[in-house]
Amino acid sequence: MKNCIIVIPVLDPNDAFTPYVKQLICEDFKSIIIVNDGSSNEKTQIFEKLDELPEVTVLTHAVNMGKGRALKNAFNYILNDSDLATQHGVITVDGDGQHKVSDVLKLCSELEEKSSSLLLGVRHFQEENVPWTSRMGNTITRHLFRLLYGKGLNDTQTGLRGISTDVLPDFTAIEGERYSYETNMLIVAVHKGLRLKEVPIATVYIKDNEESHFNPVKDSIEIYVLLFKNFFKFMSVSFTSFLIDISFFQLFLFILGFMTVGREIITATILARAVSSLFNFSISHKWVFESKKRWNQTLFSYYGLVAVQALISGVSVYWLFQLTGIKEVILKVFVDAILFMISYRIQKLLIFKSHEK
Repeated sequence: MKNCIIVIPVLDPNDAFTPYVKQLICEDFKSIIIVNDGSSNEKTQIFEKLDELPEVTVLTHAVNMGKGRALKNAFNYILNDSDLATQHGVITVDGDGQHKVSDVLKLCSELEEKSSSLLLGVRHFQEENVPWTSRMGNTITRHLFRLLYGKGLNDTQTGLRGISTDVLPDFTAIEGERYSYETNMLIVAVHKGLRLKEVPIATVYIKDNEESHFNPVKDSIEIYVLLFKNFFKFMSVSFTSFLIDISFFQLFLFILGFMTVGREIITATILARAVSSLFNFSISHKWVFESKKRWNQTLFSYYGLVAVQALISGVSVYWLFQLTGIKEVILKVFVDAILFMISYRIQKLLIFKSHEK
């Protein structure tokens, strides 16, 4: 008996769906949870017959609630069942038949050997049968994910995933009701320091993916908003901190006018950054990165970054001022914009990152 639970969210399944489920049963999967996510009445008989099978449990949404909600409801069902919760893990499978049973077996084998893991069935997007929309969407998303979260993944949109049972609660009550939920799973996994492993699988697209319920506009917007959500929070706090910083920088330039130009710029930069960083640190720790680390665990490293960043900013502004003669405040805006992106990555991936697993 395979010690993995299969979860299949499905909306209006095709004729191949029932044979596919029976094939999983033939491979000795004894716990298969199907979520009927608001399918039409014409499909009711399919679910009724499947629910009669001892290996299958059918959960039903009266209306379509989205893939994310279907997965979360299935996970919650598993966690409330003492027998199911003792199995090694859960494998999520799309209901359109694009995941080969042999690949499901491959993930199950991998999952039985690893805890605190999220396994991803990775497709090869350079094959000729891949629709250009899927290829482009995955390319954009994986590059953005690597830029914003520092984790290189080859397939961010795969629905074939293996989740070890011990981390299933981490994915049961998170944001996302439709396809953005799967993106949020990746963000949560990175944030919590879970083991992410990519497992190569066959690249199958049936009828140019025409049976997919993915809305290219609505669902893409939700995914990208979710990807940038944390960055937007960081950007808003940083912009406020920047206004505080630039205001105090101008004030200290006026106060320290008796100094030489070099000392005046560097001293004003350091003093202004000391003021703005107090605001930035407190808000970033709790609101932006929602760090679980104690303040004393992050304060030293944060101000180490602030000191280095202020020094680089001051020296760069002074050097560019000597070279170009452009007003100091304008040069500071240019220099700090570059340091802004670098600082975000360092704070997210090193300073405020919580290693919970």
